[in-house]
Amino acid sequence: MTQNTNNLAAFIWSLADLLRGDFKQSQYGRIILPFTLLRRLEGVLESTKENVLAQVEKVQAMNLPEEAQEKLLLRATGGLSFYNTSKMDLSKLGEAGIAANLESYLQSFSKDAREIFEHFKFADFIAQLNDANLLYKIVQKVRLTDLSPQAISNHDMGLVFEELIRRFAESSNETAGEHFTPRDIVRLTTSLVFMEDDDALTQDGIIRTIYDPTAGTGGFLSSGMEYVHELNPQAVMRAYGQELNPESYAICKADMLIKGQEVKNIKLGNTLSNDQLYADKFDYMLSNPPFGVDWKKIEQDIKDEHTQKGFDGRFGAGLPRVSDGSLLFLLHLISKLRDVSDNNQASRMGGSRIGIILNGSPLFTGGAGSGESEIRRYILETDLLEAIVALPTDMFYNTGISTYIWILSNKKARARKGKVQLINAVNLCGKMRKSLGSKRNEMDDSDIATVTRAFGDFIAIDACELDKPAEPKSNRGRQSSNAKTEAPKTFASKIFNTYAFGYRRITIERPLRESFQFSDGRIDGLRFAAGSLNAAMQWLYAEYATADNWTDAEICPHYGNLSQHEDTIRKHLKTHFSELKEKQIKDLLARDTWTSQRQLLLKARLLQQTLGTAQHDDINCYDDLLKTACTTAALGLDAKEKKQLKDAVSWRNPEAEKVIKKIHNGAANPLYGLFAVDGKVLEYQADSELRDYENVALDPSQSVNAINEAYFRKEVLPHVSDAWIDASKKDHKDQEIGIVGYEIPFNRHFYQYQPPRDLAEIDADLDAVSAEIMKLLQEVHS
Repeated sequence: MTQNTNNLAAFIWSLADLLRGDFKQSQYGRIILPFTLLRRLEGVLESTKENVLAQVEKVQAMNLPEEAQEKLLLRATGGLSFYNTSKMDLSKLGEAGIAANLESYLQSFSKDAREIFEHFKFADFIAQLNDANLLYKIVQKVRLTDLSPQAISNHDMGLVFEELIRRFAESSNETAGEHFTPRDIVRLTTSLVFMEDDDALTQDGIIRTIYDPTAGTGGFLSSGMEYVHELNPQAVMRAYGQELNPESYAICKADMLIKGQEVKNIKLGNTLSNDQLYADKFDYMLSNPPFGVDWKKIEQDIKDEHTQKGFDGRFGAGLPRVSDGSLLFLLHLISKLRDVSDNNQASRMGGSRIGIILNGSPLFTGGAGSGESEIRRYILETDLLEAIVALPTDMFYNTGISTYIWILSNKKARARKGKVQLINAVNLCGKMRKSLGSKRNEMDDSDIATVTRAFGDFIAIDACELDKPAEPKSNRGRQSSNAKTEAPKTFASKIFNTYAFGYRRITIERPLRESFQFSDGRIDGLRFAAGSLNAAMQWLYAEYATADNWTDAEICPHYGNLSQHEDTIRKHLKTHFSELKEKQIKDLLARDTWTSQRQLLLKARLLQQTLGTAQHDDINCYDDLLKTACTTAALGLDAKEKKQLKDAVSWRNPEAEKVIKKIHNGAANPLYGLFAVDGKVLEYQADSELRDYENVALDPSQSVNAINEAYFRKEVLPHVSDAWIDASKKDHKDQEIGIVGYEIPFNRHFYQYQPPRDLAEIDADLDAVSAEIMKLLQEVHS
């Protein structure tokens, strides 16, 4: 930005001097920006105003729809994308009735321009300015500012408007992070996305498109156009965007209108649920979507597109959890990549590049098979990811969390194919003189250059110490005489194969071991139904069995009869067992429920007489013993009774024998759960409580089974010799054993070990603190 444009922006912003006291600081931009736009539009239209006015009466007489009228009137503008049919301008509004005249003037603009002022809610501010007797003063100051194309070019006017937007962002920093991306982050991201194409962008007749699905106030779009303009002033950059917030949309649209862009390419609405540029592909895409915002409001729309369209839609790779929609925006951008073969015009080249700012969650949230992991898998296996840059904390207006720039492309350079570069720039920043909301750090030009050089050179850089001041330490409390040494501020870059972030999650099973015993204590539990009714039945039995003279005799007329206590029971259940549904409560109060459980209890007691009360540590003989006991006692048990009986008398016991699931005829294979025992091949029942998972790194140079088995022998068998790999858990895509997952553990790759303080130093500190405490206690007692 030149000194002249900076001075002009400062002069325009001086309107705030008139607003101070009557308006909040966060409202200044909502008044200054539309007035600036109005004055610029007025200056642009001045040379063709008479032509438009001459056409108005003719066109209106045709009685055409507004859209048709606009097309005819636009012809009279000499190629502009807007017009105004009023005979007034800012110098002719007068003082009396100025508010009504100004509103009439605004309504005379063509639809796209008029819409901008409506989304600014400019009419409301006009009324407030008029009530404060400021409207005439503001108009007079604005009209004396020459913003005509003869005085300031489209490019310079765009820079002025960007500076006004920046000042607005800073003055309203309590909400700025929702709509404004700090300029240092914008510059860095833009440089990373465009720098690989610097040579191509300097060619004659170049035409490019840039897109932001979360356009905000248009910072990324403006920065992209500025970057290309500096390389090649003759290049044509066409901007596209969509924004959810009406005010931000108005600012963005105004900025694009001032820059001479086709403002019809800037859309209002939710990009994820209503993509208004669904048929378009773009050369460059930049985005800073909201961090950690859920997508519950549009959940059904997203899921419908995922299931019905698959990869023909935007979200075929997978869906992240509803609590964070960041990866949905990334998938949306990927769907906008132009095909690499789309290079049939001399001024174009195939493929696209993406720069998107995300928080840490998309790097690692979600295990193998989850939506997040599947999205990462798709990105890495299709070789779209070029680099990820870790940014310093406290870089954004409304959050201090860790953030990352992802750079993606479907036209990677040969050296980058199959590779991903991670750049650790968390220390490349300086403290701001004055914080803006949560933004306390900023990256200067040298910091940005350091990152772009590392990316452009595509080289690994060992952690090198930066010439950055140490973090200021708090002087509160007692200071340690041997303070811990702070880790040096470093910068580093590492390069990985894309498969280095992948793994297979294999399921490790261990055998179930159970004992059983027909003891009185275990059998007595059969009095109560299993599951959700169990606890409530125990309470009811303790409360009413003795009082109502229940006995276990089959002829007992009272057993399970709770009808006279129903109201009291229902009140208690509502308070203490609120999870029970009405059907469950009815079952609980039904006498049949109680008598059927008593019947099972009595059967178990008869079986006990045959089986005894001894503990058995091999449950594999349970079925045969039970069958014999039932025959002896002349008892019959249905399937439900058998299950409840077995659950009651058996329990997990690590000292018991393994539970046999099946005997096989084939060969033994203990790695996969087929064990040779006494001439038989046995498959054991797996214990779900002992089930574990292991993540095995991917390695394309070896077969999946070879990698899994080598890992299992080295990392699992030495610790649990009876374990095996569950071969039924296979990946849905390649049908190999183990479910493939991907994560990018950024911090782990750049972790710097800091040795703990020496114990002698810690002891010395503790002794000093103890002595100080004792001295204070002595002073108190004295």
